[in-house]
Amino acid sequence: MKIAVWIVSGLLALAFLGAGGMKAFASPDALAAAAPEGYPVALMIVAGWAEVLGALGLILPAATRILPVLTPIAATGLVVTMIGAAISDILTLGGAGLPVIAVLAVLSAFVAWGRFGPAKVLPRDAAAPAPATSGA
Repeated sequence: MKIAVWIVSGLLALAFLGAGGMKAFASPDALAAAAPEGYPVALMIVAGWAEVLGALGLILPAATRILPVLTPIAATGLVVTMIGAAISDILTLGGAGLPVIAVLAVLSAFVAWGRFGPAKVLPRDAAAPAPATSGA
């Protein structure tokens, strides 16, 4: 289970870094040209940063075991982001991107479930064995 969660986490991180990075680091003019008519550019930038930070949150806390509880929280945040993306897609494009959005949401939910439960990563302090005490 842990291997599956790591693989899905890595693939999701790559997908969200790519998609989010293009929105977060693109010029506002380029975003306005690519966005549907009347779609707020600021919303695209915010969504891009949410995806980039979520991608980092999928990997870094669990890999470093520093506050690993942030990993399932990041995955849950990405599910919420994908729900917003689905609503936005339905309103602006008639649902053309829903299959991809649904796959990303389901995979993010899988990582959240795995990291909250069977594939939980313990923090460094909790994973270290307790020091032996002498009975003198």
